[in-house]
Amino acid sequence: MLSKAALFAARHRELTERMADGAVLTDPQALATLMKELRRLTPITEAYEAHKALSAALTEARALAATPDRELALMAEEEIADITPKLAALEDEIRLLLLPRDENDDKNVIVEIRAGAGGEEAALFAADLYRMYTMYAESIGLKTSRLSENETELGGFREIAFMIEGEGAYSRFKFESGVHRVQRVPVTESQGRIQTSTVTVAVLPEAEEVDVEINPADIIMEACKSSGAGGQHINKTESAVRLTHKPTGIVVECQEERSQFKNRDKAMKMLRTKLLDIKTREQADAIAAERRGQVGTGDRSEKIRTYNYRDNRLTDHRIGLSLYSLDRILNGTLGEVVDALIAADTARKMQEEQS
Repeated sequence: MLSKAALFAARHRELTERMADGAVLTDPQALATLMKELRRLTPITEAYEAHKALSAALTEARALAATPDRELALMAEEEIADITPKLAALEDEIRLLLLPRDENDDKNVIVEIRAGAGGEEAALFAADLYRMYTMYAESIGLKTSRLSENETELGGFREIAFMIEGEGAYSRFKFESGVHRVQRVPVTESQGRIQTSTVTVAVLPEAEEVDVEINPADIIMEACKSSGAGGQHINKTESAVRLTHKPTGIVVECQEERSQFKNRDKAMKMLRTKLLDIKTREQADAIAAERRGQVGTGDRSEKIRTYNYRDNRLTDHRIGLSLYSLDRILNGTLGEVVDALIAADTARKMQEEQS
């Protein structure tokens, strides 16, 4: 473990020296790539250097503890007792930092929410989830923007797609993919009967141009009028854009911007991201089933969570977590759930590393 950390620290020193290279400083793309790797290596390097310094201090203290000077030996023993747990804590930290890292964790994400079983009630809950995610994203400093939506007369969404931008966006939202089940009395229910409805969520890391190459000849672009429940700009101009990728049949739409050019740019991002998702899923299918963690595969057909309004309860079925604070969670305080999912995933990775 420490030898691996030493290699990362050496790489960190190498990159730091390259920062002084004028050619790198004048190349924005090379500088951004270098800075990204430096940010990833810095926590490991700092923990390793701290461990090295404490190890040297411990060696010195042990030597002093063996001296015949009783007073000096007692002081050395106190220092040993102080250093030992700190070293153990640093080793645990280094072990965590060296775990395999999801290369998509720092990427922006595109989130798609679709109403499933339950008709209008499912669409209304899709709107509730959209509100929860946007409030949570904004509370942790991430930016959200809509890409497209299909709104119902009661203010729900048959489907909505939006982007979350900022460092670590995917790391905080990647466990949300799957089927979300809601149990509550619908606003349209006059007799107070509880209904179970479902909503599917897909969280896709935004693909960069280098991740997926698209042949322009494979794309059919159509300009169309925006759709929705109403509004001054709706249905008046053909600013909305629909792209069809001929090889896969994937269709994406973007209607949120007044500019057709901006909508096309966002639609291309969505298409690129969907193609990367297909590529990623093909790779994931090759992974042995026994190595898939209890946090789940992220399959959109997998029921991951239940929201029970009567009990004010959220239950995440993948990790057996139940919280009786559904009202707060739906108002954007999703952090406790996200942290628990990350902890479970980390524990799984540590177990795999040891096996």
